[in-house]
Amino acid sequence: MYDIVALGEVLIDFTPAGNSELGYALFERNPGGAPANVLAALAKWGKRTGFISKVGSDIHGQYLVDTLGRCGIDTQGVVMSSEANTTLAFVQLDASGDRSFSFYRKPGADTLLTENEVLLDMIAQSKLFHFGSLSMTNEPSASATRKALLFAKENGCTISFDPNLRIPLWDDLEHAKRMMEYGLAHADIVKISEEELIFLTGAADLEEGSRMLYESFGPSIILITLAEKGAFYRFGQVTGSVSGYAVDAIDATGAGDAFFGGFLISWMDSNSKQAIHAMSETEIRSMISFANAAGALATTRRGAIPAMPSLEEIRKVTKHHDNS
Repeated sequence: MYDIVALGEVLIDFTPAGNSELGYALFERNPGGAPANVLAALAKWGKRTGFISKVGSDIHGQYLVDTLGRCGIDTQGVVMSSEANTTLAFVQLDASGDRSFSFYRKPGADTLLTENEVLLDMIAQSKLFHFGSLSMTNEPSASATRKALLFAKENGCTISFDPNLRIPLWDDLEHAKRMMEYGLAHADIVKISEEELIFLTGAADLEEGSRMLYESFGPSIILITLAEKGAFYRFGQVTGSVSGYAVDAIDATGAGDAFFGGFLISWMDSNSKQAIHAMSETEIRSMISFANAAGALATTRRGAIPAMPSLEEIRKVTKHHDNS
């Protein structure tokens, strides 16, 4: 049995790591990919996790499979491909640690996952199914994602979804929007950024934009991350915000995934038998506060998977915040 099974991309984030003696930029090879990041956080925090994906039969693909295994993630659903190389992303950071990406994915092995390669038995054994939009940028992985998602719904999994807009990876932004809307229509728990809210609704106002998503697609809870300001939530007709935590950020890569993982583990541990829509607003706010701390701490280290904080670190931050 699994607490959570995710499907989607796992890739290499080449993260800036200073300069060489000759002044050339150095990059550090870090494992990443949003669904894998969420699983890495949850595995680190003691949850039973499984991953469905595809990597290249190259040094990077083997490194990723080995890394996921060391994290405690079940990788039996990760296929190795000789058709394409593992997807690479070169990360650029600004002064505040915020990032932009240059991708090498034409195609990447993760886009070649087929319907027949999806281990449905893993999903059947899971309580929660997690996915993002980037496995739906191209075929055949888009069809594989839809098959897995519909199977998860039929088997009673709670569905968590991260639109994870990465504009350079879509040939057609209207297609991107349609795929994200497909995900929203099947999701119980949704995590989006302000940029993604505007992309999906055209509304910058959090109340209005989240209302449009709720009325159109009906997820039980919508979480909108606001970087250092914390997060906004819509819980049915109830909305609010939870403040963030001040840290010395150096790299925001994976922060949203740490946040999402923090929310999911809080939900699992607080009352995993209770549907999200049946929980109290007080419980939801407590979960978001924990998630904010997880996301903030992830920005204090380079990379994504290597930056996931421990439960002890998160609890220390939240306890200090509660006592201040």
